[in-house]
Amino acid sequence: MSKLETNTIDTISGSTNLTLGGTNATDITIPSGVTITNNGTQSGFGGINTPAFHVVLSAGQSISDNTETIVALNSETFDTDNAYDTSTYKFTPQVAGKYFVYSNIYLESGANTNMNRCFTNIYKNTTQMFFNFFDPRDNPGRSFTCNASGTIELNGSTDYVLVKGLIVGQATGSGLEIAGGNGTYFGAYKIIE
Repeated sequence: MSKLETNTIDTISGSTNLTLGGTNATDITIPSGVTITNNGTQSGFGGINTPAFHVVLSAGQSISDNTETIVALNSETFDTDNAYDTSTYKFTPQVAGKYFVYSNIYLESGANTNMNRCFTNIYKNTTQMFFNFFDPRDNPGRSFTCNASGTIELNGSTDYVLVKGLIVGQATGSGLEIAGGNGTYFGAYKIIE
């Protein structure tokens, strides 16, 4: 084994690419304790958290008492791989892996109202994977919020995730609805493994 000691490696004049290794190299070992400093653009190191998306509800959506309802999240903030469908409200990532999934439902009414519980439910295909609920029973208010999140494994091409909301014990004629805007949202991103 040969050893090369130097302070700088650079390309020859007229060349812009520098290659370490070649047809016989399969690994480059960096010893423990060595820091790699990047002062330029990097690619191919680590990983990226895509596919990823974030959507919001563009306008208020009515929700009936005790009826689980798909939240019509239809306004994309971003969608790196065009994997979210704004008509079915499903994210089908196209890339297998583990994903962090999150959602928040914001409920509001024009006047003080009461309900027993509100739920945010995240589904993988037809199976509820994560949920959270808020119980403001006997404490009327004009707005309520509930969020859920978790990590889920998706196969890529056939698995999908979506969000459903549920209100239990909504006062009759309360006018409570899922609020449009940035308070009601849904998103996910691939975890680097």
